[in-house]
Amino acid sequence: MSRLEEKLRSRFGARFAPSRPLADLTSFRIGGPADLFVDVENEAELQEAMAAAHRENVPVFCLGAGTNLLVSDRGVRGMVVRLGAGFRSIAIEGLHVVSGAAVEFGDLVEAVVERGLEGLEFGEGIPGSVGGGLVMNAGAFGGEIARVVALVHGVTREGAARSLSKDEVGFAYRRTALAQGFIITRVEFDLAQGDRERLRAKVADLHAKRAARQPLGVPNAGSIFKNPPGNFAGRLLEGAGLKGARLGGAAFSPQHANFIVNLGGARAEEVRALIEMARSKVKEQSGVWLEPEVKLVGDW
Repeated sequence: MSRLEEKLRSRFGARFAPSRPLADLTSFRIGGPADLFVDVENEAELQEAMAAAHRENVPVFCLGAGTNLLVSDRGVRGMVVRLGAGFRSIAIEGLHVVSGAAVEFGDLVEAVVERGLEGLEFGEGIPGSVGGGLVMNAGAFGGEIARVVALVHGVTREGAARSLSKDEVGFAYRRTALAQGFIITRVEFDLAQGDRERLRAKVADLHAKRAARQPLGVPNAGSIFKNPPGNFAGRLLEGAGLKGARLGGAAFSPQHANFIVNLGGARAEEVRALIEMARSKVKEQSGVWLEPEVKLVGDW
């Protein structure tokens, strides 16, 4: 690790930090330090950092917007990379859209709707980046990212650039089959022509629905559990009496039972304990074993 640390410090200067706390970079505001942390500004830098880590057999995790994540109190071993400004561009040509992986999902939705392009409006209010949304095959209100993706570009764990077709990504409900260590750099979409005013109205309606039923003003990681086939996780959690259940600084939201919120000073272990308690209670109550949507990251 020391050789990699020396290389990263020499190459990236102030954009490299050892033992960098991650809590302030996550929407949960929870998480210990990364052994090594580096900001990369373009694909060439990402390739260089990935190749260096691979040579030293150091694991790598890419931190996007920090949503849909629960980072361990003990932090993350190895190297954490964050994509910088060079991954935040949006290019639109006709019905074809190319978005950098670090673009906020909501910003992409706004950009395409203003051009009268249809297919991504479901993403209004989905937290996180385009890259993170693709990894999780983000979706809401009957839409999902898989339906409009044309091509995915990224960097392998060895540091090689690679492009993947929609089929190669392996989309499934709230997940993909991307190779371990593959970091998305940009995504290409094929959208449909729509009416801008109608799309604006739809996005406004979706925004209102989210605001009415989700805890938008308190730190959280989004939906904690995936919806099981033919049912809703929030409904099952509420039926098991978990709405408002609290452990330390963490609690199931009284507004929507499928959200755990950080009431102040919550620890990752408290959130994890709530998750496991909820799974057991829902299983006992309804016979359904809920699958987490939030990703546990780091040294547990």
